[in-house]
Amino acid sequence: MSKIIETASLDNTYQMPRQKILLVDDEPDILELISYNLLLEGYEVHTAKNGKEGLETALRIRPDLILLDVMMPVLDGMETCTLLRKEPSLSKCIIAFLTARGEDYSELAGFNLGADDYITKPVKPKVLVSRIKAMLRRIKGPQPLEEIEKHGISVDRDRYMVLQHGNEMTLPKKEFELLSLLWSVPGKVFTREAILTKVWGTQVVVGDRTIDVHIRKLRAKLGDELFVTVKGIGYKFGQ
Repeated sequence: MSKIIETASLDNTYQMPRQKILLVDDEPDILELISYNLLLEGYEVHTAKNGKEGLETALRIRPDLILLDVMMPVLDGMETCTLLRKEPSLSKCIIAFLTARGEDYSELAGFNLGADDYITKPVKPKVLVSRIKAMLRRIKGPQPLEEIEKHGISVDRDRYMVLQHGNEMTLPKKEFELLSLLWSVPGKVFTREAILTKVWGTQVVVGDRTIDVHIRKLRAKLGDELFVTVKGIGYKFGQ
């Protein structure tokens, strides 16, 4: 089973609740190196050595972020991500792949499965920690329930829940944030640059097609007519 790694340096008289990070990788050296650097930053770090163990641990501890290797025994990273995204209790969890596979098709497949980021090995520990910090900064605190219905859609930002004509729907984190952004001002055209900045942040490098993939998934789930492409500029919600 997985283990939680603690160090004496983090044993303070009083601590604010620490963000939980789950590392899933079958290489012990990588787990040790990443864990060490994250512990120095004050995170609560858990580890698992394969996808099955990672899934079980995630359901138990409900981490804020999961760093997931692709090539693993028992369950690989892609299969694990698919199962994680089916769990409503993990809807707010950020999932990032950390892998030596840098091919475009693998990266695109990861985003299609609901991943929030894709980091290619080798990566310097300080750079990786910076990327993780950037992803965790995008976790917003509880916000008021948005009861206004727009084009049959209402968004509950507190529970990360979408209601379409009264029917509840849970979306992966990035799909939810993209919908929430476009839905916030129906008819307004959001440029690709604005979408990338507000949804993915300035320190995460993703391509334009990442937006297209997420828009395509939202159209399939909520209706093609709700999302309008403005060629050469970006997207808007509603007419």
